[in-house]
Amino acid sequence: MSNLDRNGGSWYAPLERPKTEKKKKRSFKSAWLWIGLPVLVLVLIVGTSLAFAGTGSTAPGAMPKDWNDYLEDFYQSSQSDTLETSIERTVLEQPFILSLAQPGEQELSLQELYAACADSIVGITAYPEDQNGYYWGTGVIAGENGLIITNAHVIEGCASAEVTLYNNESYEALLVGADTVSDLALLKIDCTGLPAASFADISSLSVGDPVAAIGNPLSEEFRSTLTNGIISAIDRGMNYNGHTMSLLQTNAAINQGNSGGALFNMYGQVVGITNMKMMSYFSSIEGIGFAIPSSTVKAVVDQLAENGEVRGRPSIGITVGAIPQEAVENYELPEGLYISAVAENSDAAAQGIREGDILIAIDGQSVSSTEEVAAIRDTRSVGDSLRFTIWRQGETFEVDVLLMDTNDVY
Repeated sequence: MSNLDRNGGSWYAPLERPKTEKKKKRSFKSAWLWIGLPVLVLVLIVGTSLAFAGTGSTAPGAMPKDWNDYLEDFYQSSQSDTLETSIERTVLEQPFILSLAQPGEQELSLQELYAACADSIVGITAYPEDQNGYYWGTGVIAGENGLIITNAHVIEGCASAEVTLYNNESYEALLVGADTVSDLALLKIDCTGLPAASFADISSLSVGDPVAAIGNPLSEEFRSTLTNGIISAIDRGMNYNGHTMSLLQTNAAINQGNSGGALFNMYGQVVGITNMKMMSYFSSIEGIGFAIPSSTVKAVVDQLAENGEVRGRPSIGITVGAIPQEAVENYELPEGLYISAVAENSDAAAQGIREGDILIAIDGQSVSSTEEVAAIRDTRSVGDSLRFTIWRQGETFEVDVLLMDTNDVY
């Protein structure tokens, strides 16, 4: 569940590669130089913290007569829960659990941090299926026996991947598992004795804490770049790939190519895996980057290491988005969330929920943001049901929807 105006543009740009632009990016030998270009045409509404009013707006007289036409155009959304890749998979011979350490006692200088941590950061070269060129990203060594954490979108649509270590040695990567909901992937290379990064327990992390990012922005020429800043926000709700993510926000410079890199505390411990930044064609945006918290990384990576996928995650099977206020007023629509997609294998589809319906309430609780729907869903388990109040063409009705395992829905 959640919303994403993927083809409409954004106030933020996930560091990903739109499939329609692969050929263009190939000519530059760096996918990250062209990331997000086809999707940055209009303004994406991120949660309820950003106002819809004025975003891509037109005069009321110029709006389509049919509100369905307006919202279908506004939300050309897509939701992906499965990773499209043909990278060879592997099963770990030994169990692996990512450990989270308590913060240290002595803070490091930036010079000391870089000396201690830079070798745990790798370059990832991912090769698209049936195409020339490559995509470029970053990874973090999670285990001395060759386990590498990166973003799932770094290897999306690729047939093979290569990991380049701090000493410039390169190894073919096998895929242990990937999860598009959390945007995390676990790779394995045939190498031992690697300098694994230490991951931190972030329960005591606070806004204002100093942090540093190490990654490979833009291209190979800028490998192992260090930037620094602070934690700007914790539990920042962001929408990506049709899902709501709870991320760390930082003003440390994060650019295309940093995807999959590390955000360190000043004790040299990873507090997050960097995965996106805010971008816009309409204004200058600096110093708003995001990282997947280490607590999320542990929960996902532990499952990927054991099962190759994340299991037991409840899914409603719908993609929803807030309705622009101008549309509510012009078409006299109810307050709620527009359903822009319904997964074919979901119980929502089986119960007759359709694309174009408006979700008004869940279990009697009014909903007006994707975060509210996610919060309700996340208090339940697979097999539980939710009562939806749906508005369709002037009529309101209720329907019970069963929560299913994400892997069964998509």
